[in-house]
Amino acid sequence: MTQASGLAPTTPGAGAPRRTYGALVLAGGGASRLGGTDKPAVTVGGRPLLDRVLSACADATASVVVGPRRPTYRAVAWAREDPPGGGPLTGLHAGLSRLDALDEAHGAGGAPRGLSDPVLVVSADLPFLGADTVRALLDIPAGYEGAVVHDGRDQPLLAAYRAEPLRRELALLRTEYGYLSGLPLRLLLPGLKLHRVTSPAAVAAALDCDTWDDIATARARIREHGTVLDEWITAVKAELGIETEVDTATLLDLARDAAHGVARPAAPLTTFLVGYAAGRADGTPEDIARAAAKAAELARRWAAEDQEHPTNSQDAEDER
Repeated sequence: MTQASGLAPTTPGAGAPRRTYGALVLAGGGASRLGGTDKPAVTVGGRPLLDRVLSACADATASVVVGPRRPTYRAVAWAREDPPGGGPLTGLHAGLSRLDALDEAHGAGGAPRGLSDPVLVVSADLPFLGADTVRALLDIPAGYEGAVVHDGRDQPLLAAYRAEPLRRELALLRTEYGYLSGLPLRLLLPGLKLHRVTSPAAVAAALDCDTWDDIATARARIREHGTVLDEWITAVKAELGIETEVDTATLLDLARDAAHGVARPAAPLTTFLVGYAAGRADGTPEDIARAAAKAAELARRWAAEDQEHPTNSQDAEDER
């Protein structure tokens, strides 16, 4: 069960230790170009934009969302910029302070555990942010203070920063200007030594949703032939609280065998029963694979019986 503190639950014996990092999601702002609509709650592919972003960083050790509280598919910690609506730099300051507080609260003997180093910083309106881009950003090369997606220009709200340099630059800006509220986000970058991430997946993830046209484009893109199935499976897993990886190719092959070898309605019912059987075990990918293999073999045996012996009518025809 997820923890209300915004810390990710641990999974004993889950293989190699996860990278520790903090996720800081900016979900404030007035969404003026959406007519004041609560943008993080707008759905793309049936899922709120905020939930889509939180899914991409589900393995964060600590997660903070800066903005008004709203329902989320997993537990997070919340922070508010001061003043509300004060802009992204005030949001960064509030979110980083909240991450620091989580570090202190869960440190050994009162010492921070470094849960928020590095810090993934993203906006809540990135429908195509994926775990691959998150991993690429977190892989900050030695000698650099952060990694930022560059799609022709740097995207400071699609980046990962080492925590201490981020604190340093925010403090320097506050000292220089006397405040952070209303300052442009671009002021943050010149003082940081940044690695640019330019992979196709990262550039695609930079598509944000500022207008209804942007949202319409995103909704159309996820329904394209090459992506709709993966998008749907991801959405269903999130809706049902399923974290297990799903081998869609295996299940589709099983559905085909059941439909062709038995009857068309057998396809969805068989895949349901495979999932149920795997769930009764430990629900691991291996459990799903074993159950699918057994059902597929049964479907092949079922179909083969029709080919083993001629029907009575064929026997009679042969005798004549």
